Amino acid sequence: LTNFITIILLTFQANILTELKNWKLNLIQHHKLQMRQEKERHATHVKQLQNEMENQKELLHTYEISISRKDEVVITTLTKTLEKQKERVELMRRFTQWRIQHVKSKQEEYANKIADRQYRTALMKKVWVAWRSICEVKWKDKVARACQLRAEEVCVQLTNDYEARLAELIATLEQTKTVILQLHNEADQSENIIKEFLCAVCALSQEAMTILQGQ
Repeated sequence: LTNFITIILLTFQANILTELKNWKLNLIQHHKLQMRQEKERHATHVKQLQNEMENQKELLHTYEISISRKDEVVITTLTKTLEKQKERVELMRRFTQWRIQHVKSKQEEYANKIADRQYRTALMKKVWVAWRSICEVKWKDKVARACQLRAEEVCVQLTNDYEARLAELIATLEQTKTVILQLHNEADQSENIIKEFLCAVCALSQEAMTILQGQ
């Protein structure tokens, strides 16, 4: 009977360790998938910013050609405006990269903490089972039930902690998306302001040309 109970306990221990290892591997794979998706979104966003920068460069080149014969003050003002717009786009790109890197580092740190905590929990369970095996026979059933309840409580606590942290990371990611959307909106507004300003400059130039031709 003692050998049979020992075999059952060893089997129970092996099953728990196997389950913990599988849980750890699944958790790491899940975080790797999240990080890969985040890298893909980051690459897409960087590509969009690069396209916007190329468009801005082309627009700057066109403006330089079109205003080459205009008043010197207008040329200086327009050039400064375009340089500010380029600086703003560059700042947006750098801020986005920093934000994504920050979120990624937080995710990796949390994944490492979860893995270390699970390893320590499994080691504690192993020590507990070894200590329990040397106790008297009459206490084996009671200790086994206590261990099972404690393991369930630890698993539930770890699950709750993970879900709470995951919710925080999701909320942080949503805030990052909101900030990026706001920056895009501000960039669109700035582009509209520049277009209106250029229209006004063109109209002023045409009026000046008309006056000069009249003279």
